[in-house]
Amino acid sequence: MKLARPISRLFATFSTTPSPERVSKNLMSNDSIKELHGHRIRTQLYRDSSSMSDVIRSYALSPNSLPKALFAFNQIEQPMLLIYNHMVRGLSQSDRPVEALHMYNQMRNQGLFGNNLTFIFVFKACSRVSDIAHGQKVHAHAMKLGFESYLYVCNALIYMYASCGDFGFARKLFDEMSEKDLVSWNSLICGYSQCFRYKEILGLFDAMKTANVKADAVTMVKVILACSHVGDQKIADSVVKYIEDNNVEIDVYLGNTLVDMYGRRGSVQLALEVFDQMVEKNIVSWNAMIIGYAKVGDLVVARRLFDEMPESDVISWTSMITGYSQANQFNDAVRLFQEMMVAKVKPDEITAASVLSACAHLGRLDVGKAVHDYILKHSVKVDIYVGNSLIDMYCKCGSVRKALEVFQKMKEKDSVSWTSVISGLAVNGIADYALRLFSEMLSEGVRPTHGTFVGILLACAHAGLLDKGLEYFESMEKHHRLVPEMKHYGCIVDLLSRSGNLDRAYEFIKQMPILPDVVVWRILLSACKLHRNVVLAEIATNKLLELDSLNSGNYVLSSNTYAGADRWDDAIKMRKLMEEGNVEKPFGWSSIEVDCLSSNSSQENSILPSYWTSWLDDSIWFFMQDPSVNHARSAVVLVHGIDWAPEDSFENDNL
Repeated sequence: MKLARPISRLFATFSTTPSPERVSKNLMSNDSIKELHGHRIRTQLYRDSSSMSDVIRSYALSPNSLPKALFAFNQIEQPMLLIYNHMVRGLSQSDRPVEALHMYNQMRNQGLFGNNLTFIFVFKACSRVSDIAHGQKVHAHAMKLGFESYLYVCNALIYMYASCGDFGFARKLFDEMSEKDLVSWNSLICGYSQCFRYKEILGLFDAMKTANVKADAVTMVKVILACSHVGDQKIADSVVKYIEDNNVEIDVYLGNTLVDMYGRRGSVQLALEVFDQMVEKNIVSWNAMIIGYAKVGDLVVARRLFDEMPESDVISWTSMITGYSQANQFNDAVRLFQEMMVAKVKPDEITAASVLSACAHLGRLDVGKAVHDYILKHSVKVDIYVGNSLIDMYCKCGSVRKALEVFQKMKEKDSVSWTSVISGLAVNGIADYALRLFSEMLSEGVRPTHGTFVGILLACAHAGLLDKGLEYFESMEKHHRLVPEMKHYGCIVDLLSRSGNLDRAYEFIKQMPILPDVVVWRILLSACKLHRNVVLAEIATNKLLELDSLNSGNYVLSSNTYAGADRWDDAIKMRKLMEEGNVEKPFGWSSIEVDCLSSNSSQENSILPSYWTSWLDDSIWFFMQDPSVNHARSAVVLVHGIDWAPEDSFENDNL
């Protein structure tokens, strides 16, 4: 299961508002402000507006001290405009921007109309909450007082309208400005970026160059992000050249953006060059490098960076876990998640989905259940993505009952949710329920996908519902406008073969509108072995050797088919043909975990009698063809470990 998330996740820790560190450089220290505030209280000046100005300013512009600013503000008998400006500014750049608008309204009710600074901060608050109606009202106030023509006020207005989606009016204000500065251009560009108008950003950047206005780091961050979303590598390279030619200062935010851009395109060496040259790095810088190396599959370097970073956050851990999971290093993904728990870093929904995917591939029901319990206990957000991952994990681990519980409790479901549970039921042999859920899916107006029909056709094959399966197959294109793919044709061949209709299956293959692949022919050959049809087996074998002559499984399956029909000479000939072609048969192996101890077995030390292995081959041969279906391997492991498995591991009687 691929995991994927928007670019904004990487920069979740980076805001366009001033950082506390940057603001604190211009403020008194905590001890100094406490001492000054205490002095004002002792001298009975805490109600005086002028005396409390510095106190309130320092409190208001320090996010952690904002409640103290409100407390001190409420004790002032008649706050003057400067005090209101401090409060509006502090609230507008905090996580309480709506209160900035309330503060502005309170100021108006006190008979104070504001100045240019007031309007800048109020427009910023309107931008952050996307309240264009309030913004228009305040705009009218600014016009009446003559502040609309002020450069900084107009810049704030442009950003407010653009970020609220009124691009036409924002551009009108911009075009009508008698005087523009760099902030004017950046205001419109940032507004476009806020609403994902990436092509407009690139067009405005071209106009900016034509007007000979030199961009800064803020401009370049938005332009590079636009290039990443548009997917135009040539434009991105020209932007990098612009940065070099114009000596644009690369601060930590621009550096992070460049590292992320190179990492996304797989150019980790270029990303490393930028990273090494950055004077200042933050946690986003390290995360971008880890994600870049994980993307190209170099998890050794990614892990080294992870271990070396000064501090890590949930994104750091999740990036590594996701990298391991996507590279099929599922054990490493689970181990790192366990380390994350020991480090007491709270996972988010993406972490949960990643580790659940790893558990599904490993068949680690114990870890999967533990992750599910953690999600419930610690109120981790359970979105559709996590819900689908839970269903997938429980189904692949054979715990269909738990998968259904998750499915039924999901408040919102998509086609993946329905497909996952239908396929899980089908593979675990509960065909009737799978078909019933499919009917519910259609009645609720959820459009089935190609994957849904794979699950439905598998269910029909398991239940021996030949006519029903053919009916579903025909409905794909007729009713749902889904053109059948190779896997659907393979399911029908499987369906016909299981029911003993081998001649019909062969005719179906010959009439396929697409060229049958090795999977389809292998399905037919396996059925021929099961039903001892040597004539069709020879046809299927010839096709397989034409398409995939180096696959040892084709020779072995053909040889076993001859042996099953007591044609031992032909069986030996097929084995010799395999030897003459230097086709090697790899050793098969399986792994089970019992009481936290791992045990491996191979063909050389198999604990299964040969007739059991043969039975398993015949029962699960179809699933072995599709690497996305891991239940065949799980079935082998399950049977190998059957003597030691706890009773409650077999929740599904049908299995």
